[in-house]
Amino acid sequence: MERVESSDVQVAVESAEGLKRRIRVSVPAQRIEREVESRLRSVGRTANIKGYRPGKVPEKVVRQRFSDQVRQEVMQDVVRSSYSEAVTREKLRPVGDAQIETTPDSGDQGSDLSFTASFEIFPDFQLQGIDVLTVARPEPQFDDADIGFVIDNLRRQRRIWNAVEREARDGDQVTLDFEGRLDGQPIENGSGDQVSVVVGGGRLVPDFERQLAGVRAGEQKTIQVEFPADYPNKTLAGRQGDFDLRISEVAEEQLPEVDEEFVRSFGVESGERAEFEQDIRKNMAQEFESRARAEVKKQLLELLLTHNPIDVPESLVAEAAASLQGDAARNLGLPDRQGAPPVETYLPAAERRVRLSLLLGAIIMEQSMVANRDRVGERIDSLVRGYDKPDEVRKIYYQNAGLLGQVEDMVLEEQVIEWLTERATVTPKPTSFQALVGS
Repeated sequence: MERVESSDVQVAVESAEGLKRRIRVSVPAQRIEREVESRLRSVGRTANIKGYRPGKVPEKVVRQRFSDQVRQEVMQDVVRSSYSEAVTREKLRPVGDAQIETTPDSGDQGSDLSFTASFEIFPDFQLQGIDVLTVARPEPQFDDADIGFVIDNLRRQRRIWNAVEREARDGDQVTLDFEGRLDGQPIENGSGDQVSVVVGGGRLVPDFERQLAGVRAGEQKTIQVEFPADYPNKTLAGRQGDFDLRISEVAEEQLPEVDEEFVRSFGVESGERAEFEQDIRKNMAQEFESRARAEVKKQLLELLLTHNPIDVPESLVAEAAASLQGDAARNLGLPDRQGAPPVETYLPAAERRVRLSLLLGAIIMEQSMVANRDRVGERIDSLVRGYDKPDEVRKIYYQNAGLLGQVEDMVLEEQVIEWLTERATVTPKPTSFQALVGS
């Protein structure tokens, strides 16, 4: 046990495991009593007690009335100040609030005040690998197949579905009701009414979707579905469930023709296909540039993580996992976290998020970066552009410290990525549009 002493506060580091710390702090009785006496004199000058004029209350009465209260207040303040003094002296950077445990009878009249503080600290590390970053930057290599790929996607945005009497095939849309059971018991959130699913579209569990091929409208059947071992809901992962299906409709896709009407619907007044394809190339170039920056960012962050396998505070990971679970619940339309995958599901992603935050924060601190005000303004302008009254929303952003801070954090992250890119070896990688954005 390491013991460090200063003026009157004694500090002993009791344990140090990973990022966890437990310290014992002792404050001599003399300091407590001096502060209690000082505060009692102050109270005596201002106390308003029936039968006595202000400032004329006898010391004995003041002590009887206020001694216990004052002592408690003094102990709370001394614990707070001595804890702060202790972590500063030990050069520790606590994460959040410490868990304080006061020794029984500690701080009673004539007794030293002793307490233990348990907490986690931020990791102390030196950034590694900044000088050996190597990334491949996608460079556009467009051809007619890419143009056709984009046009087909635009056609699918305007597709219609026509009911058919035949069996469902890959690419058809099946509308159905389903009810799921696990070991004979209903699966939570495992049922749906009039759900439309494109066979082979990847929306549902693969084994479920695969068994929709061959069904017909009006058919009822029960299927056994194998849930993947890595399924987010750990209750179902790797297990088999039974699903009762009622098929309402099987429909095939009908895509619109690329005629003048179709071309005009995308803002090309002439209706000319050549002009339409020219616009597509322009938009593809913009989309490609955005995706290429995102790909470089992804590579840089992965390399940063690889070169810096730092420990992260468990408390921060727990907070991040809870936040991710809350986001998932909102995305699923759930009023609370019930029904969302358990919080443990999000721990790996949460740990990655925390580690990246610490690494990026270290770069920001070492390079004394601040968010560029012009870029913050531009980002806010882009965020409010879609509102009916953008000027009012913009004012809210600038008046709300939390919202403004979020935008500043986004801009700072962009600046860090640019800083890393400038120091990285960037190799161009010819890439088709389809390969970059996926199908």
